[in-house]
Amino acid sequence: MIRKYILILALIAVNLAPCLSQAQKQEAGLKREVTLYNPYKPSLPDVRKKSFLPEIKDTASTNPSFSYNVVSKPFMPVYPISPIKPASLLSDPLPKLYKSYVKAGLGSNNTPLVELSISNHRSKKGAIGFYASHYSSNGRVPLANKQRVFSGFMDNDAIIYGKKFFSRSLLDLSANFTQKIRYANGYNTDIMVWEPFRKDIKLSYNDIGAAASFSSLNLDSADFSYNFGISYDYFHNTKERTMNHLKFSGEMAKLFEGFYVGSDLKLDHYSLSDSLYLKPKYIFSVNPFVRKSTSQWNFNLGLQIAIERNLTSKIHFYPDVRFGFSIVPEYMSFFASLGGKLENNDPLNVITLNPYLVPDGSLFRVPNTDYSLIVSGGLKGNNGLGGNYAVSVSYSLINDMLLFANIVYPDTLSMIERGNHFIVVPDDAEVFNIHAELSGVVTNRLSFNSAANYYQYTLTANEFPWNKPSWEGTIGLNYNLRNKILAGAEVTALGKRKLMSSESSTGWMTLEPLVIDKPLHVNLALSLEYRYTKILSFWAKVNNISGSRYYEWAYYPSQMFNFMFGFSYSL
Repeated sequence: MIRKYILILALIAVNLAPCLSQAQKQEAGLKREVTLYNPYKPSLPDVRKKSFLPEIKDTASTNPSFSYNVVSKPFMPVYPISPIKPASLLSDPLPKLYKSYVKAGLGSNNTPLVELSISNHRSKKGAIGFYASHYSSNGRVPLANKQRVFSGFMDNDAIIYGKKFFSRSLLDLSANFTQKIRYANGYNTDIMVWEPFRKDIKLSYNDIGAAASFSSLNLDSADFSYNFGISYDYFHNTKERTMNHLKFSGEMAKLFEGFYVGSDLKLDHYSLSDSLYLKPKYIFSVNPFVRKSTSQWNFNLGLQIAIERNLTSKIHFYPDVRFGFSIVPEYMSFFASLGGKLENNDPLNVITLNPYLVPDGSLFRVPNTDYSLIVSGGLKGNNGLGGNYAVSVSYSLINDMLLFANIVYPDTLSMIERGNHFIVVPDDAEVFNIHAELSGVVTNRLSFNSAANYYQYTLTANEFPWNKPSWEGTIGLNYNLRNKILAGAEVTALGKRKLMSSESSTGWMTLEPLVIDKPLHVNLALSLEYRYTKILSFWAKVNNISGSRYYEWAYYPSQMFNFMFGFSYSL
């Protein structure tokens, strides 16, 4: 230990010896001075340290390669068998069917209305029922000279029917009765005041008949289908003016090589009373056709041949071509047709147009109307408003189009005609028609429907199409509040019309036309029904609220403002 300390001191002395000798030399001969102007301030510069992280790049690559084997064994589960209860089939939720229906009402001008319908419940064997209605009026209307005349009428209808269902066919039997009574009350008041007895101006029409038909009930449209019918009716105007009508109709069709091939056959035969001095009349027509339809297009190619013997004997040929295709499925489709028809103007059809013909047998001498050519085309589909639309244009060539004119012979001894009766004025015409329909839903409760027509007539013998407006339109609104309250409003408009009265002051051979102008007529009608229960409801209707004067025919004013209220009840 002592040796260690001695060695350390010796080393220190050796190191300090040069320093002491150098200091003595400086002090002996070398002296230097240092002048400081500013105090010394040591500082270190800012240095941004850099950090370097090691990067390791592995250049070696390894492609794994492996193989495996799957040893499959089938799994055989055990299926326990347990009985399953059979499913029960429920019947369709059909609404309740009531056996009878009664509707009764009473309106202004002493106008009663009664309807009665009776039928059996649903049955797989058949159906039987009875329907009857009565609608009449006993009011008076003012003529042009303010004279109030009786303007009553009466319509009675009744039918009893029965249907028998077989496995693949249907047998339908029915018997019907129709009665129409009118009073020729309108006349030219410029001649004189005339107050006839009701029995002198009464026009009565009765028709009673029966019908039977036998048709197929095919579930498959490819099967042979048929529909054969026969009917008979007896028409009575007066004791001396009657008519017997026998009708036979048949239709057969079948799918053949993808086309629906068939034909229609009709025969109408009329025998008249001897006092009319007319030969029996008939119309025989046959219409073979070929049809085909798909979801995108359809067509019908046919020909109608009609043979008639009325005032003269004629044979008619009418094309029956129809074609249509879908442009936008459900929303727009195009349709076009080229055809024609023979309109049967038998007495029962004529009185629906004008029941005030001269009571001399003229009703049985009306020519049939020949539509020799009808060309039409248009668009139809869903309008996206919860309804449909249709727009069409048609052009028709018509022979013996029925027009009517009042006839005035105040000086005739055998029959005084004051303008209250009419004669038929047939004429050949070209008719251009534009038709439009639109319906839709505004809200969940409010819906609308509308229709309009524009006509352009080109006549051969007459100057104007008597009593036919150049345009007509209607629009209606329907409101349904939870099937409890049903309300409706309808506005109809008829354009200006020209009426003709054939007048003479000297005799039957000196008829001169008198043109009568009728202005635009607008009618507003309202209806309301309150369904108290499912079987009992109350209703009311108001017509021609504006009270404007409307003439259905020359010298025949309407009843202007009128209303009716009533109830309906189901049993």
